[in-house]
Amino acid sequence: MNGATSIEIQSVVNGMPRASVVAPRLTVAEYLRDDLGLTGTKTSCEMEVCGVCSVLVDGRPVSACTALAADLDGAQVTTVEGLADGDSLSELQQAFIEKFATQCGFCTPGFLIMGTALLEANPDPTHEEIAEYLDGNICRCTGYRPIIEAVLLAADRLREAR
Repeated sequence: MNGATSIEIQSVVNGMPRASVVAPRLTVAEYLRDDLGLTGTKTSCEMEVCGVCSVLVDGRPVSACTALAADLDGAQVTTVEGLADGDSLSELQQAFIEKFATQCGFCTPGFLIMGTALLEANPDPTHEEIAEYLDGNICRCTGYRPIIEAVLLAADRLREAR
């Protein structure tokens, strides 16, 4: 990136191949929201402490507010918009609805991304493991009980489906 004014990247975002030219200091959140129109990824703290900007890059959670879009070259990116399968919500999205795990909804995309990552890594999490995994996500409205209950419900349903 030495002094480059723009960088070509190729990635797959929510299953769609993308070729883009980005500025070296453009964040993943700016790229997703401004360049691709994927506004589900929110920003708040811009310091990796609140979790609202979480996305999956090659299956791992990343803070989109500080990660650079230039580093997405060759990566698979999943945003909250990519969790559903067409018109069918993911088990976790459906569980969030059923457990009333949102109020204002601002933090919900980050919790859904982190919950998805947790369930991929640990399909049978305990209440304590969920609370610990989601510790980096902040919600000022709901408290965390319904969010944890939603992850537990999704885990149960995913286990039954196997």
